[in-house]
Amino acid sequence: MQSLLSPSSLTVVVPVYGNEGSITPLIAALASIKQEAGVAFEAVFVVDGSPDQSYARLREQLPTAGFDAQLIALSRNFGAFSAIRVGLEHAKGSIIAVMAADLQEPPALVIDLFKALLQGDKDIAMGVRESREDPGLSKLASGTFWSLYRRFVMPDIPKGGVDIFAVTSDMRDRLLLLKESNTSLLAQLFWLGGRRAFVPYQRLRREHGKSAWTLKKKLRYLSDSVFAFTDLPVRLLMAIGTLALIAAVGLSILILAAKLSGLVAVPGYAGTMVTILFFGALNSLGLGVVGAYAWRTFENTKARPLSILQSLETFPERHS
Repeated sequence: MQSLLSPSSLTVVVPVYGNEGSITPLIAALASIKQEAGVAFEAVFVVDGSPDQSYARLREQLPTAGFDAQLIALSRNFGAFSAIRVGLEHAKGSIIAVMAADLQEPPALVIDLFKALLQGDKDIAMGVRESREDPGLSKLASGTFWSLYRRFVMPDIPKGGVDIFAVTSDMRDRLLLLKESNTSLLAQLFWLGGRRAFVPYQRLRREHGKSAWTLKKKLRYLSDSVFAFTDLPVRLLMAIGTLALIAAVGLSILILAAKLSGLVAVPGYAGTMVTILFFGALNSLGLGVVGAYAWRTFENTKARPLSILQSLETFPERHS
């Protein structure tokens, strides 16, 4: 068998949480992926503090699975993206794919992603959902989530979102340089850039268990993504503050004109209103300015590299 350090080797990273019912078909699917890939293969399972028997079933079945495997257990539930990062850190293949343990993404998609990277002219391949066999409410929630994500976080992300992807080992190394908490792994992949391939697929209906990707977790992930990748809230606050200040000046002029014309009979009304309008607007503008400085400080503490080299070539001088 080829070494996992060879130019064509595949590692599949599988985050596991609440998937005890799908362990047996999952292992069978991975065995078929190994067979079809025809290269050195390993699977890295990361059990993310799963409360069920997922770890025990994996430990029982992996010795006879028919492929090399690593089984990693985290001390508690850190979230799917943290589990994926752990799997990426331990992966040995030249191409590393991420696969969901619930098998909602067809296993054949891993082969398609692997082939997309095998030619060496792409750094990352992403599965793009064209349709999904989920209940109507789930489709609506997912569609709303990804619509907001595209609008406020990363416009380059496909409309259906991305749940499964594969990267080269070089791209993996770039990703692991970003050691941020409370962030978005997906947005980090798009932020890194690189040469991308998109592979369409149809998401399948979940056969075992219940999804842990709840609305609460989606909203938390969306907020983490917004605050980690865009200063839009700060810019909105500054814009609102500026408009409010302009409106406050205009209203103040009207109130003073009404006072001088005798249209305002209540003592102290004009002064009170002008003070409230002006300083309220000034406060909003000031918060926006302070937020702009805080955002820049936050950006610097993340210590992201200022640029990522795609390639470097040298051309020595030719001597006749």
